[in-house]
Amino acid sequence: MVCIAAFIILAIIGIFVAIISIFKPKVGKAYLKMFKKAWGCLWKKVRLQKCETGFKDDVKNTLLSRVIIKHPKWTKPLSVTIEILSVVIVIVAVWAILTAIKSLLALWALGSCNVTKPSACSMGAEICSIDESEPSNIFEATGRWFTEWGEIFEAIPDKFKTYDARDYDFNYIAINTTEQPDLSIAVDIFDPGCSVCMISYRNQKEAGFFDSYNVRLVPFAIQDADGAYKFKNSEIIVKYMFAAEQIRSGLSLEIIDHIFMDKNSEGISYQNKFNEDYTAEQAINKIEQWLNEAGLDEGAIAEIRQITEYPEIATKMSENRNIVENILKVKGIPTMIFDGKRHTGLWKSEKM
Repeated sequence: MVCIAAFIILAIIGIFVAIISIFKPKVGKAYLKMFKKAWGCLWKKVRLQKCETGFKDDVKNTLLSRVIIKHPKWTKPLSVTIEILSVVIVIVAVWAILTAIKSLLALWALGSCNVTKPSACSMGAEICSIDESEPSNIFEATGRWFTEWGEIFEAIPDKFKTYDARDYDFNYIAINTTEQPDLSIAVDIFDPGCSVCMISYRNQKEAGFFDSYNVRLVPFAIQDADGAYKFKNSEIIVKYMFAAEQIRSGLSLEIIDHIFMDKNSEGISYQNKFNEDYTAEQAINKIEQWLNEAGLDEGAIAEIRQITEYPEIATKMSENRNIVENILKVKGIPTMIFDGKRHTGLWKSEKM
């Protein structure tokens, strides 16, 4: 283990030695000699052969040379300590390498280097992440580590899969009242409180995406592991969107247009108001104000309010959650399915 640990340490400091050797070539030569010995030892270990004891002794003697002279009795316990530290270094190095490999595979297969908490990965796509709970003890953390490997390998075939939007039985809101037979279907999963979803929606409108596909909007309120909603009023908005659509087709689109496209008199986006300022009561009042402006009387608005509490609305939301989290295993939204592919993250402006 001492040989392997020495190789790991020498490999790490090699970058600094390379810089120093520009000014002091002797340092570089001495380092290279030691590194070659360490590599030779490691290569023998890989082939299940014994390392040269001489190199191991060289490392130990180098570290213990001063101690042997001044405190000879410390030699044995320090030698044991070096062996233990070598084991720790090797274990940590192996764990770091495996973690790096796992992160890169997850980034490629799932779009985030952190499987259970995508928001913690800065290298992934621009998303509003769907995070899982943090492990509460070392046993859960260990089990989670292996489970993440399983999720990654399970997701790899999906990278080569052809997606068909019609294969997923979402409860959705159609952009067009009647689907055009000459246009293909696109599914667009979004959270009304997600800022990335808002930007994507604006980009899609600007690019004419909604005119180029039969778009099925899937309102989805992200929940954390404890059941709380990521954006405090998203649940209310989604319920009102589904309920309003039962009264008159297109009403839900007016709601989301106000939230994603409009600002109040102070120039603050309504999405920000719903996420940061409005209480549940204020959120309901604002949505019902928009419904009234859309031509609904108090009776129709009261009916929509009543429908939001129907079990069927909760069922629709639950069914969508099952498809998103358990069937598609989405780690973040917005997520779209169109042209045989699944796209997660910010949809960039492209003229259609």
